[in-house]
Amino acid sequence: MRKFRLSLTKQIFVGLLAGVLVGWLTHRFFDNDPHTKEQVLQWIRVMSRVFLSLIKVIIAPLLFSTLVVGIAGAGTVKEVGRIGLKALIYFEIVTTLALFIGLGAVNLTKPGHGINLPAEQSAEAKEIAGRASKMSAQDHIVSIFPTSLIKSMAENDVLQLVVFSLIFALALAACGEKGKPMLAFCESLSEAMFKFTNYVMLFAPYGVGAAMAYTVGSKGVGVLVNLGMLILTLYGALLFFLLLVLLPVALMIKLPIRRFIALVKEPALLAFTTTSSESAFPKALENMERLGVPRRIVSFVLPMGYSFNLDGSTLYLSLAAIFVAQASNIQLSLGQQLLMVLTLMLSTKGIAAVPRASLVVLAGTLAQFGLPLEGIAVILGVDELMDMARTSTNVIGNCLATAVVAKWEGEFNEAGNEVIAPIDTTLTPHHH
Repeated sequence: MRKFRLSLTKQIFVGLLAGVLVGWLTHRFFDNDPHTKEQVLQWIRVMSRVFLSLIKVIIAPLLFSTLVVGIAGAGTVKEVGRIGLKALIYFEIVTTLALFIGLGAVNLTKPGHGINLPAEQSAEAKEIAGRASKMSAQDHIVSIFPTSLIKSMAENDVLQLVVFSLIFALALAACGEKGKPMLAFCESLSEAMFKFTNYVMLFAPYGVGAAMAYTVGSKGVGVLVNLGMLILTLYGALLFFLLLVLLPVALMIKLPIRRFIALVKEPALLAFTTTSSESAFPKALENMERLGVPRRIVSFVLPMGYSFNLDGSTLYLSLAAIFVAQASNIQLSLGQQLLMVLTLMLSTKGIAAVPRASLVVLAGTLAQFGLPLEGIAVILGVDELMDMARTSTNVIGNCLATAVVAKWEGEFNEAGNEVIAPIDTTLTPHHH
């Protein structure tokens, strides 16, 4: 008898639904005893916190090893520069389109009208604002460069890790024979980290379920209704972006669309449920290689996209900033809105792929334009739900970017690449 097995994607989805149910029950059951409710929820939340910690620990070693192997193995500095430049040109065009779509959508549906923001600032909103206002333009530039590798790794500063790995890889390539053992070490490390990721992913359904249970349990199902309009606007705008920006791009480069969708599904769903593009990174890396993008391009363009090509987050930010203005009854002229988009365009570059990182950028922009930061307090409640959609869009956009660059370089393998198979977490035979 064949044992009943679900693919990881389905397991995660089941976990998500179970989490909503558990959260709702907890909310109903302990409604009149907030103290016990909080205790129960914090215990449930332990699972999701453990899961996200394990994901975070993967990032630095995986990023470092795949980048070094990708670049030192890729050959010349010239080649790396060319791929990097192509990627940046593509990123810039796509993210700018995303910002304008967000701007258009929020002006169309006006989800902020009639909220009439209270003028009280939550501690959390204050803290985020404080962090943001301290960064000057000069600081932004300097913050790209690591002062200490260990510190960058400890803080999972993706941009700094990319910069270090880049220079390190070029140095290693220049070492010739002497560099071979180190390159072999990095190859071995990246394989081990892929295996590590697979083990952690087996735990994903529980981590995801716990996170959902916590959110619904603490805020109640009402949290899903309250800011519905804002959420719908974002989902609509992101869908518009997927269909009218990303799809035409995929058609233009003659991408095998059905295979792309099949392979991007899992990383996108992971990003959707964990609200962290990081958690989808290892899977995206592996699946794009399966699609036919050479590893040296994937492992270079994907991490770069994580800093420069967050399509979903940039769209969300232009939408959220105007939403706050609407909610606090502040009229912004078209000129001001465009200036805001410009500011966001610069500040979203290098916004790390951390859940809630966009809130910091949003706070900075709001402060800069004299908008009340209470808006952040309002958005925090449903940020999780919006985070899901924008994060999965980020991942889809970045996966597509790797294919675009590979096609542009003329290195896309139509037949797909066989990946040195990590353990198969789907547990069912693959249908390609």
